[in-house]
Amino acid sequence: MAKRIAVVFDSAGTLLRMYRVAKESSTGNILENIESTAIVAKKNGCGLVALNTDNEIILHSRRDMFLFEFIKEYRVSIGISRSKGKFTPDVACEIIRGAPLLMGDVHDVLNAVTSLCPDSIYLAAGLIVDSEARKVPYVLSTGGQVFGKTLQTIQSLYAMKVDMYIASGDRMSALVQLAELVNIPQERVFAFADPIMKEKVVLELKTRYEKVVMVGDGINDILALRAADVGIMTTQQGDDRPEELRAAADVVLDDIIKVVDVVKGL
Repeated sequence: MAKRIAVVFDSAGTLLRMYRVAKESSTGNILENIESTAIVAKKNGCGLVALNTDNEIILHSRRDMFLFEFIKEYRVSIGISRSKGKFTPDVACEIIRGAPLLMGDVHDVLNAVTSLCPDSIYLAAGLIVDSEARKVPYVLSTGGQVFGKTLQTIQSLYAMKVDMYIASGDRMSALVQLAELVNIPQERVFAFADPIMKEKVVLELKTRYEKVVMVGDGINDILALRAADVGIMTTQQGDDRPEELRAAADVVLDDIIKVVDVVKGL
């Protein structure tokens, strides 16, 4: 017999309050609160690329070292967190190879996020790659700390015998730290989950549970929100959200703790 309820959480902006910084390659300007997934969603051939390595390794690299040289020397793999149109890791690597990006650019965004959020539970670095323009317009870093009601929400759902999952575009090493903090088993964590993968996670869980709830806040959650029995969009991050995302959700909540009341109603 199918279990009763599963809840799938996005991480950034949903379980975690995010601090986002970008360095604009064309100007060198540092920009705060940039919405990287929204930028990628606007243009075909764009991808949000994560660098899969420890931040300590990044920060101990030479500032004058080219980014592609660093990727090659340290055998850093890259992951695609979000993309639109035709975009692959091979395409991303080819464009990064030709970009005049230095590790100092990556240092700058990591240090900027650290100054904004010194108690971040994780820190990540990445890029936006534009395959049509053949350039890297932004170097990115994100950090996050759990919202004030996140742990209470998870504990309340566990008390109701609800199974919980995380499906996020973040890399696994970052998500494992979050999962351990909120007590969600690692085998229920899906990393580098793009919109299609998030939708597949929800659809697969619907074969095993009577009801599946998706909780997210970004445009990359839209397919999963539509696929779920109940799609919940959260607005506690405070960013503007496109109307199509609101339309895809069954419920819009301004605090994650209110997810508990929605699940009780099921």
